[in-house]
Amino acid sequence: MKEVVIAGYLRTAQSRSRPRDPARDWFCKMRADELLARVLPEVIKKTGIDAKEIDDFLVGCATGVGEQWAYGGRSPIFMANLPETIPAKFVDQQCGSALAGIQIGFMEIAQEFADIVLVGGMEHMTRVPMGMTTTDRGLVAPSLSLFMDAKYQHWDMMTTMNMGLTAEKLFAQTDFTREDLDKWGARSHQLASKAREEGFFKDEIFPIEAEQNDGTVMTVDRDQAVRDDATVEGMAALKPVFKKDGVITPGNSSPLNAAATSMVLMSKDTAKSKGIKPLATIRSIGFAGVDPTIMGAGPVPASRMALEKIGLKAADIDFWEINEAFCIVALNCIKELGIDPDRVNVMGGGVAIGHPLGATGIRLTGTLARILNQKGGRYGCANACVGGGQGVAIIIEKEKYDL
Repeated sequence: MKEVVIAGYLRTAQSRSRPRDPARDWFCKMRADELLARVLPEVIKKTGIDAKEIDDFLVGCATGVGEQWAYGGRSPIFMANLPETIPAKFVDQQCGSALAGIQIGFMEIAQEFADIVLVGGMEHMTRVPMGMTTTDRGLVAPSLSLFMDAKYQHWDMMTTMNMGLTAEKLFAQTDFTREDLDKWGARSHQLASKAREEGFFKDEIFPIEAEQNDGTVMTVDRDQAVRDDATVEGMAALKPVFKKDGVITPGNSSPLNAAATSMVLMSKDTAKSKGIKPLATIRSIGFAGVDPTIMGAGPVPASRMALEKIGLKAADIDFWEINEAFCIVALNCIKELGIDPDRVNVMGGGVAIGHPLGATGIRLTGTLARILNQKGGRYGCANACVGGGQGVAIIIEKEKYDL
């Protein structure tokens, strides 16, 4: 099979979504597909390719309804004024959508059905809120009628459909404490704040001029949810959200966010012929299904699959990006796979940077590739848990060849 490389990566900053108080979201007046349409031409330009060379476009989104319905992936192409000859696919694997897009693009190129693939991810959790069912927003709720049948009633649907309750259930099956979660949450903000101060994210964020609720225009070039003053003591003072006697709080969970992410994949041969130095080579992928009531366990079998396919062990991975939908997800993955915590989310994670659902997988993979290049590691693994009981993973290798 053809070797596949990450030739370009770019994203918007991630705003802090507040469905009940939209004015506080820096992207409150911009749709998710608008954000994506802004960043796609820029990643193409940054990579140094001609848009006419793109063989396929894959866009991930977890809530593809209302204004996030992407017409089979074509509307972002039209909005970005890209060639109409670029075909498209809309990918929904919930929180793993953008990473699933990378996986599909990888397979298309590896099997020589495509040579250059553009991948995108988008989500706006203020304008298209998670779990909202109001008809004026054009949203729909999953029908639970199927699960009323007696043969399906072994599923706890209340937990299955509530991600916070799945995190509570996963926590209850481990030996971790509430303090462990709060320490990891504070760590996420502290590392992200330091990375931002040192300018790490500057090279992956494309600044967006966004109109604010009061009519002023703001240059959004930093992630809104990162707190510079986060402490374990502050985390400990927060109350549980999903259960009265629970442990999952806003401090040890990811916030709601809006963002768009983009990535260019191509065969290594094409990168060489064009003189493009890739960020990394994709070496393996993984995906798995688990009990939907403990969906946070999904990254473990998905990562094991990715590792096994290329004969690596968890100890061979230099850096990990484990999506912090909830801190317990990262901690459980660390424990189950025997990972050194100091190799995980070293620039902060989703608790601080954010988790705009369908866009997250590209952010994880792109940030990981940049970490490998900056810190000199060889292998990196990015993974995420997925609502409905799934996991996705990818293993990349720092590119070494000289042009």
